[in-house]
Amino acid sequence: MLCQRCHERQATVHLKKVVSGEETEYHLCEVCAMEQGDWIAKAMKAFDFNHLLSGLLNTDSSPGIPSQVQAPLRCDVCGMTYQQFTDVGRFGCPHCYKSFAPRLNALLRRIQSSTTHTGKVPNRAGEAVQRRRRLEQLRKQLNQAIAAERYEEAAHLRDQIRQLEQASGH
Repeated sequence: MLCQRCHERQATVHLKKVVSGEETEYHLCEVCAMEQGDWIAKAMKAFDFNHLLSGLLNTDSSPGIPSQVQAPLRCDVCGMTYQQFTDVGRFGCPHCYKSFAPRLNALLRRIQSSTTHTGKVPNRAGEAVQRRRRLEQLRKQLNQAIAAERYEEAAHLRDQIRQLEQASGH
């Protein structure tokens, strides 16, 4: 879709403005959006992915130590600082994963409630992998139900686990 204003560049900014119940849609290129007005520029900045990612990454600080007192966390291989990572949104080298691990673990727990990526199982991977993943999921739910003292739910989950284990011959 071409920009509604210049009719030259591809529209990359799509906004809907609602005033007194009346909707107006804008489909603009980035250049025209910036020229259009301050409110569009502010909206674009608010929803910028790097800005959002930076906000998520910068919310983590060590408890009890003000962030300005902490020494900057730095990768000892490439020299990238954690602040540079939050600004760019990419690591400088594979070793950055280990260097920034304490903050990344907290970030991953906030974003996806786990630090382990389990991913999806391809259909061709077979039933055994899918059954094992299902058992892991049920066991996790069982532990959560027990911790929350939801015993009827826990009994139901226990029965499901037993059925899956018997079906797989364990």
